[in-house]
Amino acid sequence: MAHEYTATIRWTRGEDESFSDNLYSRGHTWSFDGGIEVPGSASPSVVPLPLSREDAVDPEEAFVAALSSCHMLTFLSIVAKKRFTVDRYEDKALGIMTQNENGKLFVSKVTLDPTIEFSGDKLPTPEQIADMHHLAHKECFIANSVLTEIVVAGIPSH
Repeated sequence: MAHEYTATIRWTRGEDESFSDNLYSRGHTWSFDGGIEVPGSASPSVVPLPLSREDAVDPEEAFVAALSSCHMLTFLSIVAKKRFTVDRYEDKALGIMTQNENGKLFVSKVTLDPTIEFSGDKLPTPEQIADMHHLAHKECFIANSVLTEIVVAGIPSH
């Protein structure tokens, strides 16, 4: 079974930008189904301001957010199936960009650092939480689509 996902990315050269001098805005828009639009840009750490936008999402941040979001959604599904109750989940995910063996930059590691609040009479043990994180990582569609090392802080790897 195949599923399709679409995004429309739009960029337009500004009236006062010559483009060929490489002094053009990297600001653009991501549009998704349902009508939501997200401002995008190159990272200010890659392209200096004002040619990039601090108030926009850069592709590297989006990559980290996609991994974190996928892990969280998979984790919550697993937790619900095991009849535990989660009240709050917050992840302060961190992506690290380094050079590969060919000297090219890539996001080489993403560390997920979730804080999860459980409630109810049935609370998971730390071992059960670790097992659910491992299963979430194994089942996450985005994690299965990339070569980046993905770790969950405080959870030993299997």
